[in-house]
Amino acid sequence: MSHIASELSSSATASKTVVGIDVGGTRKGFHAVALNGGDYAGNFATNDVQKLAHWCGAVIGARVIAVDAPCRWSQDGRARPAERQLMAKKIWCFSTPTREQAEVHPRNHYGWMLQGETLFKALESTHTLCSALPVVGGKPHCLETFPHAIASHLLAGQATASEKRRQRKALLKGAGIDTTPLTNIDLIDAALCAHVAHLVATGAACASYGEPATGLIIVPAWANQGG
Repeated sequence: MSHIASELSSSATASKTVVGIDVGGTRKGFHAVALNGGDYAGNFATNDVQKLAHWCGAVIGARVIAVDAPCRWSQDGRARPAERQLMAKKIWCFSTPTREQAEVHPRNHYGWMLQGETLFKALESTHTLCSALPVVGGKPHCLETFPHAIASHLLAGQATASEKRRQRKALLKGAGIDTTPLTNIDLIDAALCAHVAHLVATGAACASYGEPATGLIIVPAWANQGG
């Protein structure tokens, strides 16, 4: 896959820069969007995990990285606690299997989750996986998020799959993010993840589902509730 990149502005600093990443299978690869101070700052697409990790860390110095992929596997073959909690709130989500189940699936249905595992392993060498909110201290962090849950929270439960492109672009515009460079749904979702990373990095109100052993899914606070 070709790389897509745009340079960060000269005012970008590590303390202000965050990244959101949409994860695909080996052919589709990864799409990443950087925000600086909450504003669009650049994007990068690749199917090479190490190049992406280098871009996030050494190139732009991301303070927080939010990834649309499971950060941990199911321990019992059932949906993880985070996923069960989301579904109890009528927010549809994928159920993560055990790693063994993912590896033996005959049609590689969970290939993108295996890609996500590889990415988190690469990121966690420099970015601590978030295990609680708020994030404290000066260490860079990475975390798991989920665009449909993000939109559901920001729209107070009114997010729909059929309208996802329009709704998610509108949410980004409402947050003051330039959507012109976001030419496909993968970049839109990456930007939505980056918005969550910005909220976490700045201590804004967020919600988390799940528990550390099987992974937290972190999203903005439910609309109009402030927490």
